[in-house]
This record gives sequence, C-alpha cells and structure tokens, in this order.
Amino acid sequence: MKSYVIKRLIYMLITLIGASMLIFMLYALTPGDFVDSNPKLSMERKIELKELYGLDKPVVERYFIWLGNLLKGDLGFSLQYQQSVTSLVVSFIGNSFLIAFTSMIFTWLIAIAIGVFSATKQYSWFDALITFLVFAAMSLPAFFVGLLIIKLLAVDLGWFPPGGKITTGSTTTGLAYVWEVIRHMALPVAVLTMLSVGSLTRYFRTNLLEVIKQDFIRTARAKGLKEKTVVYKHALRNALLPAITLLGFEIPSLFGGAIITEKIFNWPGIGQVYMQAFSVRDYPVLMGFTIFIATLTVISNLIADLLYRVADPRVRLK
Repeated sequence: MKSYVIKRLIYMLITLIGASMLIFMLYALTPGDFVDSNPKLSMERKIELKELYGLDKPVVERYFIWLGNLLKGDLGFSLQYQQSVTSLVVSFIGNSFLIAFTSMIFTWLIAIAIGVFSATKQYSWFDALITFLVFAAMSLPAFFVGLLIIKLLAVDLGWFPPGGKITTGSTTTGLAYVWEVIRHMALPVAVLTMLSVGSLTRYFRTNLLEVIKQDFIRTARAKGLKEKTVVYKHALRNALLPAITLLGFEIPSLFGGAIITEKIFNWPGIGQVYMQAFSVRDYPVLMGFTIFIATLTVISNLIADLLYRVADPRVRLK
C-alpha cells in the first residue's frame, strides 16, 4: 500500500506538470489579455502595465516563472481584483465547496435509494416513471432549471430566497445565521442535485441488475435469506464497488457544474469569480482555478482507488 501511494504521488506530480503546461499555453497563446481588453488605457499605459506584470516576456520564460511560483503555492496575481489568486480562491472556494459537497451527499443518497428500488421493481410502473424523470432531468440545461425553480419556489410561492448567501443587510449571528445560509443554499443545491442524480441513478440501477443475476445472489436466496438481506447486504455492496470510481470525477465535475448555478443564484462562490475573470480576460485567475480543478481531479482519483481497496479487500493495489 505504501509503495503504491508513493508511486501514485509521483505520477500525480508528472501529470500536474503536464497539465500546467497545457493550461498555461492555452491562455498565454490566446490573443489579448486583461490590459488589452481595457479600452480606457492609453497605449503608453498598456506598455507600462505589461512590463510591470511581466506580460512582455517570452511565453516560455513566463511559464517557468509561473510554474516556480506555483510550486510554492502562489497561483499568481489577479489583475482585476488586485490581490493574489491564492487568497482569492481561498476566500470563495469555501462557499463553492459548501453547495458542491452538500449536493454530492444528496445526489448519492437519492441515487442509491431510487436505483435500488428501481432495480428490485424492474419493468414496474415506478421503474418506467423513474426512467422518464431521469432522462428528462438529464436533458434540461442548468440555467433553465435554475430560472424555473426561482420562478416557482422563490417568486410565486416565496418559500426560498431567490439568490445570494444571506439577505442583503442581514446582521444575523449564531444559529439564525446558519439557518439563513441554509435557506439561501437550498435552491442551488436542489438544482445541482437534480442535474447530477439522473445519470448516477441509472448507473446504480444497471450495476445492481447485473449483480442480482450472479450466482452468489441465487445461492443466498437458496439459503433462505430474507430479500432485504440479499439486496442490501450482499447485492448492494457489490454494486457500489464500481461506483466508487466515479468519486474521482464527481467532486471536480460538481465544482465545474456549479459555475453556471452560482451565476444564476448569485451565490458568492469561485464560479462567480471565474465567470467574471472570463469577461475581462484575467488569465491568472483562470489558470489558477483550472490548475486547482486539475489537482482536485488527480487527488480525487487517488482517494477513489484507495477507497476501492478498503471496500473490497480482494483488490490488490500494485
């Protein structure tokens, strides 16, 4: 196990260095930057700012400067916000993680519950209904679902706030503040869950149907075990094993999917900062967030592999 983890960490470092090259070159070779996109600056001022921020240096030299700072934990300097990208990410990533992690918990709980019930009731009216709803949810874009939920639940019914993290001008503290945040995050979490639960439900259903047809399940039933024991203790555990691999992609994809959702609900997360950085070509922010997602992806994949070994001791990590 120890040698496997060390080997994977080395591979992760090589992968991230390769990713950093692609990310930097993608943005560095894109025409224009934050200075060029500002029409209020004179040509002399643009030349001065490019020299000040090192944008006049060759691309290869700029990459190694950026990589050296990256290895020290410095993601660069945001030209729009006039602060380090590291402090900017730290300031907003907690809010994004809050709705992403909450959505992931609800997604997996709902997907497992519905997937199991749908598999055990194959070809029933419930299975047909779930199949229809799953494909309907997967086909709807995030902005449409978000705006529809705001119209129905926030504007028409007034059950939830339409956006933001807290009410404007709010001075609540303690439990009142926690409850206020929960009410504000309810709608974005609902949208993220709705858009993610469909594919995961079908995945669990398919895996469980395959496991139920295997010999050891027929043996368990032949021994007279209760159907609940057969399904939840034997079949479900084996059906969950392939799904553990999805954890390596679930968390990064939630952060990526939350970008549009945060914009719709005006949630103060890193997605908002990312969208604003695109509009003004603040490339240090874009590169910093992209390398953060890349790092999160490789770490999540390592955790998923280790969890797979914990869940199934028969698996040997080499």
